[in-house]
Formats: sequence, C-alpha cells, structure tokens
Amino acid sequence: MSRPEYELLAKMRSAPPAKIQTKIRLIDEDEAIGDTAEAYAYFREQTGRQDVPGILKCFGTNPAFVRQMVDISSSLLFVDGYLTRRQKELIATYVSQLNACPYCFDSHGFFLLVQGADKQSVNNIRTGNIQDAGLSEAEEHLLHYLQKVNDQSSKTTDEDLQQLRNLGWQEEQIAEAVHVAAFMGFCNRVANAFGLPSQGFLDLK
Repeated sequence: MSRPEYELLAKMRSAPPAKIQTKIRLIDEDEAIGDTAEAYAYFREQTGRQDVPGILKCFGTNPAFVRQMVDISSSLLFVDGYLTRRQKELIATYVSQLNACPYCFDSHGFFLLVQGADKQSVNNIRTGNIQDAGLSEAEEHLLHYLQKVNDQSSKTTDEDLQQLRNLGWQEEQIAEAVHVAAFMGFCNRVANAFGLPSQGFLDLK
C-alpha cells in the first residue's frame, strides 16, 4: 500500500538518506541478513518506501517485531479510522513535541503538512502554542487531554472524558486517540533512547 507522504518524499529528496550515528547501533539495510533483511523488505513491499526508516531499524534485532510495527502503523496510524489521518498526524506531532523527540516530530510534522496543515500551525505545535495552531476547540481540548494521558495517565478522570464527549467526541474516537498517543509515546522513547536525529523532512516542504 503506497502512501502519499512517501511518494512526495521520493520526489523531493535528490539523494538517498545518509547513514546516521546513533547511541545504540542500528542494523542498516546493507548489513541486514536473514530474517532482518526479509523484515525490511516487508516494509518496502507494504508501504512503497524504498529506504527503511530509522525507527524500524531500532527493532532490527527483533525482525518479527519489525513486521508487527509495520502492521500496527498501517492499521492504526497511516489510515483513516474513527479519526482522520490529519487528526492522527496532529496527535502524533503533538505527542512527539511533548516528549522532545526530534526524529518523530520532524517525520509526523511533515506528514501533517501532507495531510493539509500549514507550516505555521506545525511551528506553533513545535513551541507548544496549540491555541494558535488553527485547531477547533474540540481538537484543542483533545490534545490537552492527551497531554495528560502522555504525562500522567493515572490521573485522567471521568470529568476529562465527559468534557470531550460534550465537545462532540465519540467514545471510539477518544479510544483511538489514546491508542495513537500511547503508540507515539512508545516510538518517541525508543527513538530518543537510540539517539535518532531529525531526518530534515520539514526542511523539504
């Protein structure tokens, strides 16, 4: 399944991405063998993107999980569900900002632009200024709730959820928002621990 953001990247980048230095060693594509090489090939087949992103290479020592990450991303994040792709990329970008993850913020900020956001909105999210990011009142409140989920999930309350319902969010949408935020929190922590740098996608657009 091809993705418009990957197709756009292929057109915008003039050269393949350079190898990166990380705190924990990655298994690069040119050294991947056996099940890891097959898992990387699975990513290319499923997405149409030819270079394997760093976040997947973080799991190169566990090729079965590489495949699972591809499947989870395809079924949860890179698809319209109860939430739209734009809403999911909004959540992914915001949570990556909360967790100070340059790699994921750059990636999902770029994907958010592809989904129709403007550059100023992404810049405002970068600085935590979501009230000027061109969001609806309902979206702002959803992001505030997800900040609580990200930072102190045990302190979320029935009142938090009722406020979202009052703003029009359906139960399924709230659940999916929590899934996306939690998945991104996981990816942020892995990317930061491995030391993945920004890929510079936002500089291309």
